[in-house]
Amino acid sequence: MEQVSSESNRVWLIAGLGNPGTKYVNTRHNIGYQVIDQLADDLNASSEKTKMDARILDARLESEKLFLIKPLRFMNRSGSVLYEVARYFHIDLSHMLVIHDDVDLQMGTIKIKQKGGHGGHNGIRSVIESFGDDTFTRIRVGIGRPLTSKTMVNHVLGMFQSDEYEQVQTIIETASRSIKTILLKGISQAMNQFNNKQILV
Repeated sequence: MEQVSSESNRVWLIAGLGNPGTKYVNTRHNIGYQVIDQLADDLNASSEKTKMDARILDARLESEKLFLIKPLRFMNRSGSVLYEVARYFHIDLSHMLVIHDDVDLQMGTIKIKQKGGHGGHNGIRSVIESFGDDTFTRIRVGIGRPLTSKTMVNHVLGMFQSDEYEQVQTIIETASRSIKTILLKGISQAMNQFNNKQILV
């Protein structure tokens, strides 16, 4: 996997946050991984490599060259992975998109955000600390707060219920579309089209 220069190419780093390991597959906290998988399928991404503690796939969308990333360090250390990958491929923060779960958004909504604090999300906190900067675009995927007495940790590290699977797939597909819209039409149009819209029926 060759190094590229973003000076002469439109190069993007698109990262989905999650925790590595089979015990975390299909958990709410790993929905960022699932969006990356969906986007990879949508774009027929190829040449998956494991490098710098990340799974990296190459993809293209028209003139845009993309590196699709799943960090393989735990969520609270994922920022260091993105920093190493961005530095290796000479990708500026303005060309980095990060997808993550968000308990402050109800399930069935996504929100695109250009910059700001971490909102209590350990993965975003790690990214901000690693780069020393918060000016990167996030795609926040709503997973809602627990409806029962279960703790927040058990909620985010728990799996989606069987009756939620169809809804979750719709959310994942919509998040993938929002990323393609950002890349092709710009963030303002994507925000107008996707932010805070209820996408479940």
